[in-house]
Amino acid sequence: PPVMLVELLFQAACVSLFLSSGQGRVYPARKKPASFAVERRRVGPHICFPGSGSGCCPGWMLSPGSGKCTLPLCSFGCGAGSCIAPNLCMCPDGEQGITCPEPPGTCGEYGCDLSCNHGGCQEVARVCPVGFSMAETANGVRCTDIDECRSAACEGTCVNTEGGFACECGAGRELSADRRSCRDTDECQAMPCQHRCENSVGSYRCSCRPGYHLHGNRHSCV
Repeated sequence: PPVMLVELLFQAACVSLFLSSGQGRVYPARKKPASFAVERRRVGPHICFPGSGSGCCPGWMLSPGSGKCTLPLCSFGCGAGSCIAPNLCMCPDGEQGITCPEPPGTCGEYGCDLSCNHGGCQEVARVCPVGFSMAETANGVRCTDIDECRSAACEGTCVNTEGGFACECGAGRELSADRRSCRDTDECQAMPCQHRCENSVGSYRCSCRPGYHLHGNRHSCV
């Protein structure tokens, strides 16, 4: 009987030790999930490393409004679309992908420049005005004036202007309606003579009625 009593006491001690040590292992295991759950509720659904940096899982970042890990990141950008999950874009045409295709350019083969004024900025086509040629340089697009006189068909003299050209005629001649050919100027229309005026190519001649003779100034009659 004494041996039986010792064995019973030993078994009871072992059970007590097992229970106490078991509770010691289980208690922290219960406490950690409870603390982690509180952290998840506070920071948001996509949290991986509470207490280090933002704590957000890769591909997510803190939303400025709520401070929770709910803002997805798209490394390649979504263009005109929106980032709905890490590296997943919702595009304007309803398609989804890691990025959205750029819309067709409206600025032609030379692309766009940013034109800014006091009201804001807008993209404008990189084109040159009529009469100018475009050249790409290290500083961007340069528009240089085209010398139209190389190919212009002026009857008189061609004068190159910024963005165009002009034809000029010599003394006693004037441009025709087509602005290229020349015609004789009728100086008599300005009535330079006191009595009579006779137009000639590039010049004119005054004369007087019977009983008068032409003054030395070649215009008046005496």
